[in-house]
Amino acid sequence: MTLNLVKLCVGVDSIEDLQASVDFGLADKKARGVEEIQFHTTRMVPKRSDELLDGGSLYWVIKGNIQVRQYIREIRPFTDTAGISRCRIVFEPRLIPTVWQPRRAFQGWRYLSAKDAPADLAANNAGILALPAELRRELADLGLL
Repeated sequence: MTLNLVKLCVGVDSIEDLQASVDFGLADKKARGVEEIQFHTTRMVPKRSDELLDGGSLYWVIKGNIQVRQYIREIRPFTDTAGISRCRIVFEPRLIPTVWQPRRAFQGWRYLSAKDAPADLAANNAGILALPAELRRELADLGLL
């Protein structure tokens, strides 16, 4: 059974900002000759890793709304230089816009069942992405998006 994660995307104002950050990070890794992967490091290893790796995604909360998701490729537990256990959640770098779903702030990540996850933004609604990020946010605040 597929399971997802949801996490706040701190310091990002829009899907475009997140995409720019992903692109920059991958280009930087390529220039340095290191493995070109996108990941998020977290302190806790998800206990339900098998379900996450069965087609699960990480849904990003941007400015109070789930707006986009990324497929989870791998979960890599490791121990840092201070001897603390950590985990890298490795993503597919492709961003998949979703129907916006409001979320209150929280710490860390949370599990998100497939039935509670917002739908992907349908191809016939892709024109929404052509709107400026601020306008999309205002429309969402009004409940129109």
